[in-house]
Amino acid sequence: MNEIQAGQLLAQINNPSDLKKFRKEELQQVCNELRQFIIDCVSVHGGHFGASLGVVELTVALHYVMNTPYDQLVWDVGHQAYGHKILTERRKVFHTNRKYKGLSGFPKRSESEYDTFGVGHSSTSISAALGMAIASKYKGETDRQHVAVIGDGAMTAGLPFEALNHAGVSNANVLVILNDNNMSIDPNVGALKEYLTDITTSHTYNKLRDDIWKAMGKLPYGDYQRDLVSKLQASVKGMLSKTSNLFEGLGFRYFGPIDGHNVLKVTEILEHLRDIPGPKLLHIKTVKGKGYDLAEKDQTLWHAPGTFDKITGKINKKTFDTPQAPKYQDVFGHTIIELAKENDKIMGITPAMPSGCSLKYMMAEMPDRAFDVGIAEQHAVTVSAGLATQGMRPFCNIYSSFMQRGYDMVVHDVAIQKLPVVFCLDRAGLVGEDGPTHHGAYDIAFMRCVPNMIVSAPMNEAELRNLMYTSQLDKIKYPFVIRYPRGQGVMPEWQTPMQEIEIGKGRKIKDGQDVAILTFGHPGNFAVQACKDLKTYGLNPAHYDMRFAKPIDEALLHEVGQKFDKIITVEDGTVVGGFGSAVLEFFAANGYTPEVKILGIPDRIVEHGKPAQLHEECGYDAKGIANAVRELVQKGVKQLV
Repeated sequence: MNEIQAGQLLAQINNPSDLKKFRKEELQQVCNELRQFIIDCVSVHGGHFGASLGVVELTVALHYVMNTPYDQLVWDVGHQAYGHKILTERRKVFHTNRKYKGLSGFPKRSESEYDTFGVGHSSTSISAALGMAIASKYKGETDRQHVAVIGDGAMTAGLPFEALNHAGVSNANVLVILNDNNMSIDPNVGALKEYLTDITTSHTYNKLRDDIWKAMGKLPYGDYQRDLVSKLQASVKGMLSKTSNLFEGLGFRYFGPIDGHNVLKVTEILEHLRDIPGPKLLHIKTVKGKGYDLAEKDQTLWHAPGTFDKITGKINKKTFDTPQAPKYQDVFGHTIIELAKENDKIMGITPAMPSGCSLKYMMAEMPDRAFDVGIAEQHAVTVSAGLATQGMRPFCNIYSSFMQRGYDMVVHDVAIQKLPVVFCLDRAGLVGEDGPTHHGAYDIAFMRCVPNMIVSAPMNEAELRNLMYTSQLDKIKYPFVIRYPRGQGVMPEWQTPMQEIEIGKGRKIKDGQDVAILTFGHPGNFAVQACKDLKTYGLNPAHYDMRFAKPIDEALLHEVGQKFDKIITVEDGTVVGGFGSAVLEFFAANGYTPEVKILGIPDRIVEHGKPAQLHEECGYDAKGIANAVRELVQKGVKQLV
């Protein structure tokens, strides 16, 4: 698709130096055109939507006031950075955003010098900006600004509080901008949400303090006068505000809240804050989806709606003449309710992903048994462990890539104590357009190495249901991992009766000769297709669905080791330390010496693109599996000749 056309002023902006040529009075028109450009582009090409619309004014003000890229600007998560990318030399190629070989959907250091820190997971911006600020202080760069833009949802994680605690005593020149819209992807939850609502009562205090601060700076010995004022501010606040300020308690100067959609006001405040040294926090109030009515009204739906008609707001969805398979996440979401109705010990936990993981259905039907704990993966794991100590059977539902953040708790709080927490890892494998920060590449490897851990993956929806059913049985006394991919399964008629699966037992899909294909999880379906395609070449490999990477089916592997000297393993995870490695370990320990080809995610960072494109690139789609079989067989023929 061709480049999206920009408005009159935006078309003149290739980088922030061009933006600075406009008068302040023209900035609102720049904002209007930037917002329209985002709407035009996302409606046609897809991508994250509401978050970037909500920070248009802030984005323009930051690049107008700050000297980027010398001044360091860190966007938390990156969903909100579309305007930033458009203003920083990427407008003409922005239509390639999130497409294979195109722009990343998130800030990325290798893509632009304006992207100071790569982001994808939330809550990292303050720590990163503080590290930059400390380095600048050490190097004597006293004129350099360091800005972290973080949403209120991201503030619920532990990392921002660790960073704030350090920054408050560092005296580093760092500005934290709290973008407060009561949203992460789903509505923000927890006590911090209520606190940020309460803190808006302090308008009178903030205005008085800031007016005094400005006045003192104009007097002789201004710094001395300001020091006296800072010592009085706690008592002033006590008189004028009902709410003590957490951020000031951590050593930050607090400003706000202000209207984040008033570009002139935001610009004025940022100009003022440039002259104030040390740690500062600007609290702005914004609306996610600002400027597009439907996105303002349903902020979760319009977080990343796909392509849509920008006039009618109709989201484009494929229509099919025949029934389609459901998404794995929805199979999870409905199956856990079925199980919970029969087992009153089951509870659901998710860290800010009730829609993405489909725990939302249980939260609606059983609100006392399903919980969104906010962006707090470590807490999600340990609260699940706490539930398990009391005889509950918690299903801890987390994206595979986010599970990385709770890994210490998996080891320390769950596995060592042998607590039967069920980890349902959504988005396992290559997730597509979100790219390397979201690929679930490592969970097989990092879960398989932990003692007392069961690691499984379903090949289809029926297997997912059976694994979920098995995991909640009283006889299961260990933590249980079930990993499944983003997107659709393969069974339109998926609501099959559930049955127990013997732990550590795989299944033979088909007999064959010459080559055995061992698969783990959904890629087994690619192998099924590969076996069909290989008939054209007169090849008939055997296919085994292993189901478990740990404990692995030793009886089945003995059968394979005795019968085949050419073996291919297939997984939707890293080839280093994953399922294929487990197979090799077994063969080595038992004296088998077959030729083994491991297919999976290679030992490199895989970029973004549609899942099918990435599967092909990594060589474990149906075509890649078939080619691997042919290469092994042909290699054997050449050796015989």
